[in-house]
Parts: sequence; structure tokens; C-alpha cells
Amino acid sequence: MATELHSTVLSPETMVREFKKSGVTHVVTLPDSETNYLYEMMIREPSLTIVPVAREGETVAIAAGLIIGGKTPVCLIQNTGMFESGDSIRGIAIDVGLPIVMVVGYRGYDRHGDTPDTAAYFTEPYLHMWGIKFYLVENDADGSRISTAFEMARQTNKPVGVLIGDEYHGFNRPASR
Repeated sequence: MATELHSTVLSPETMVREFKKSGVTHVVTLPDSETNYLYEMMIREPSLTIVPVAREGETVAIAAGLIIGGKTPVCLIQNTGMFESGDSIRGIAIDVGLPIVMVVGYRGYDRHGDTPDTAAYFTEPYLHMWGIKFYLVENDADGSRISTAFEMARQTNKPVGVLIGDEYHGFNRPASR
């Protein structure tokens, strides 16, 4: 059962492992019920500091300050929060040239193309508009793309996106699993 589960969803264990592998020190996020299990795991991980925000639009600016301070942050947001972050993405991440990785919940995504939710419909065009490269992560087998995104961000000094196409379905499990 566990192998079957991990072949169809993205587990929080995979995300935390990839964050650690990439040297992430801070997770800038707006905690929500969708990512509760991931949030609980990150809090217990001593190498990660959670930086909660009031609005997802603040994440890029806070991540920029952490980078300037010598830290390695990741922005953990939804696609709608990424839309809200547009001015910071443009004025800070792109214009200043900062290697900010945005892990974005791809709300409304359907791998078959049936995306009646406009949040999903506009996500990829939005990233293309800003010239931001991105990786789609749908399950544990795709998890290494998170580390690849960090490598690309460091090499280019540009923001890079990681779209979580699973919409965190594997995250709503009890911690006793």
C-alpha cells in the first residue's frame, strides 16, 4: 500500500528530503489546512525554520531578505498567492536577480487538461510571461525536480518555479503513518 501511495502522490517526506538536500534553511509560507502534515514535518525538522506570513504576496520579499542575509529560503505558496506576488517577483526576484525557488500549489490542475479553475488556467502562462522556468512535480518519482530547481536558480540567479500538480493530496494523513 505504501509503495502504491507514493507512486501516485507527492509525500511530505519527499519534499522535506529535497529541501534538506538543497540546503534550505527557511520556508516562507502561509500555513493552511491543505499542507498541515507537511507543516508539522517541517516544524519538527531542526534544519528548517518556518517563516509564517500574513499574505502569500509577502513571501518573495521576505525570501529576498533571507538570501541577502546568507540563508537559503523557499517560498511555499499557492498559484493564487504567486499571482499576488507579481510585483515582488518582477521588482525583486527578476530585476535584482535572486535565486528564489517558489514551490507553488497548482490549484485546479488536471493532468488531462480539464482546468475549469482559472487559477490553473493562468498558472503556466503567468510563469512564461515573467520568463520563469518551472518544473512540474506530481508524485514522489518527480521529487528530484525540486533539487533541480534549486540548482537552476543558483546557476542563473533567477527565480524558478516548482508546480505541485498533486495539490498536496498525499499530505492529508495522520502523522502516525
